[in-house]
Amino acid sequence: MAATMKIIKKLDIFILKQFCLLFAGTFFIVLFIFMMQFLWKWVDELIGKGLSLDVLGRFFFYAAMTLVPGSFPLALLLASLISFGNLGERLELLAMKSAGIPLVRILRPVIVFSVFVAFGSFYFQNVVSPESSKQLAALIYSMRQKSPELEIPEGVFYNEIPGYNLFVEHKDTEKGMLYGIMIYNQGASFDDTQVVLADSGRLQSTADQKHLQLTLYDGQRFRNMQNTGSAMDRTTVPYMRETFKSEVDLIPFDNSLDLMDASLFDNDARTKDLKMLTRGIDSLRSALDSTGRDQYMQYSYSFLLHTRLEGRKDSAMLRNRVATQPRNLDTVYAHIPDEVRGKIASSALDRANSGQQQTSMMAEISTFNNRVLRTHQLERHKKFTLSLACIVFFFIGAPLGAIIRKGGLGLPVVVSVIIFILYYIVNHFGEVMVKNGTMDPVFGSWLSTMVLAPIGGWLTWKSNQDSAVFNWEGYQRFFRRFLGLRQHRNIAMKEVIMEDPDYERLLPELQQFSADCSTYVQQRRLYQIPNYFRVFFRYEPDTVVMELCERLEALILELANSSDIFILSTLNDMPIVAPDAHTRPFRNARRNMIVGVLFPIGIILWIRIWRYRLRLWRDMEQLQKQVGFICQRIVKEHLPQKPAAETIVETEETNSL
Repeated sequence: MAATMKIIKKLDIFILKQFCLLFAGTFFIVLFIFMMQFLWKWVDELIGKGLSLDVLGRFFFYAAMTLVPGSFPLALLLASLISFGNLGERLELLAMKSAGIPLVRILRPVIVFSVFVAFGSFYFQNVVSPESSKQLAALIYSMRQKSPELEIPEGVFYNEIPGYNLFVEHKDTEKGMLYGIMIYNQGASFDDTQVVLADSGRLQSTADQKHLQLTLYDGQRFRNMQNTGSAMDRTTVPYMRETFKSEVDLIPFDNSLDLMDASLFDNDARTKDLKMLTRGIDSLRSALDSTGRDQYMQYSYSFLLHTRLEGRKDSAMLRNRVATQPRNLDTVYAHIPDEVRGKIASSALDRANSGQQQTSMMAEISTFNNRVLRTHQLERHKKFTLSLACIVFFFIGAPLGAIIRKGGLGLPVVVSVIIFILYYIVNHFGEVMVKNGTMDPVFGSWLSTMVLAPIGGWLTWKSNQDSAVFNWEGYQRFFRRFLGLRQHRNIAMKEVIMEDPDYERLLPELQQFSADCSTYVQQRRLYQIPNYFRVFFRYEPDTVVMELCERLEALILELANSSDIFILSTLNDMPIVAPDAHTRPFRNARRNMIVGVLFPIGIILWIRIWRYRLRLWRDMEQLQKQVGFICQRIVKEHLPQKPAAETIVETEETNSL
């Protein structure tokens, strides 16, 4: 017993050593790939900003901390595929199973390791990633404010430079040139505004990073020459128009990197841990409930209250006029005087427009709060789903590697990428549906897990049963049977024939077989539509076809020893007959009854049975034809020929008798 425990412990150490080394390597590879993807997304924020190594180091560090939880599942998947693929390829996994160790026992040490990785992923998501996301967001925002000349968009006004409103029609990033420039320079007051139009220009930082150097080419400057005076009398204010070929302006602007306060991003769901997300969800729900109550009390109930006739100065007169009239709005409106009718209509229209505007504004606020609430719920569930994905991916990768039995970085990498793409598509689809409000947050968050967890369980069960999941011949047989496709006979000439066929004995048997096939076709009438009730509820085996199939295979087996090429080619042209395909869809009687009750499916299978009956009819005709060819060949080539005189004598004796 002690020796057994010692062997098992050594086995655990051996498996963990194989797996952990691969996991460390694949983790850093996956993290590097994700970092490259992240860098490609934010490369415009880094190039040409003059950032120091300290700032770049913090940028990459915070980005790596936010990408670590997403790297764990893919690293586990790839490491489990490679490690157990290597064990299967080197026959080490087969040796363990031969020693009586089940697959679940082999996986046990790595399962424990995967659970620890899942807890580590949750720790990163709940503690490290929120703070890293907050610092990264503050750093990216600060980097955007550095070197604003790189942030100037095309076709819109840019006002991030203090005192300037800049419009650029086209921008050449390679040369650093701006084309079609329009600048509004706001001075000390509104009357001190300058307008500059230029054909092209360049905006860049000075060497001391304290100013922006604006160089303009082929432009005009318009300036107000009178800063005082009546603002109403604009016709007498003189303006100056200046034309220039080239002009350089220095704009005070501190271009050094000034990190903003990271606490400004505390309301972002990605920067909150589990407790903060829970409190945020409660606060958002309370705000939505109070918004709904306020909207009802302020804009619905109040609107109806103030539009009543009571309380108006003309209400007494109107009540007297309509007291004897039916309670009809058209009648009430008809008895109102003309001078009052216009006031009432105008007041009602103003209040209706005001109520509509207020309702639209509250609807936008509610929509925004609902989206923020769904984002918080999604992030809270994501902390659990991404951690659980580590275990799910392991239970997909390890059994799949044991089944494929291929190690290295070839096939496992391809399979890992396919599985991860499937996970990413399903997960992204769920997140988008949750954010749009078309899917419940719980269902959308756990959608990817619900899709992949059954796949992992099925692969583990198949691998534990040593099932050939990737046996393509088995799948070919299944689809051939499902689609009604058949294989062709492949009978080749034997190099050594121990015993030739007894043609004299086989000839009458072949003739009798052909006659029986003809009789069967005439009696069964296979071309007719089968009885629906008999097919699904009163199954009767076709013993005649079964007996004919057995006789056919026996004849073919004996004739396969022939050295005659014509007979062998004729045997290859004979169809492979299915003895029970034309009688019932399934071999289980209860399953046939269930399918027969399900009328749409039953009709399809009933038509399929009719198709098999017609195919059997054609097979019987083809068998008669091929058997006739073989009989003629046997009579002509393989039976002794009688002389003509003996044939005449036998004919005369037969006639005399």
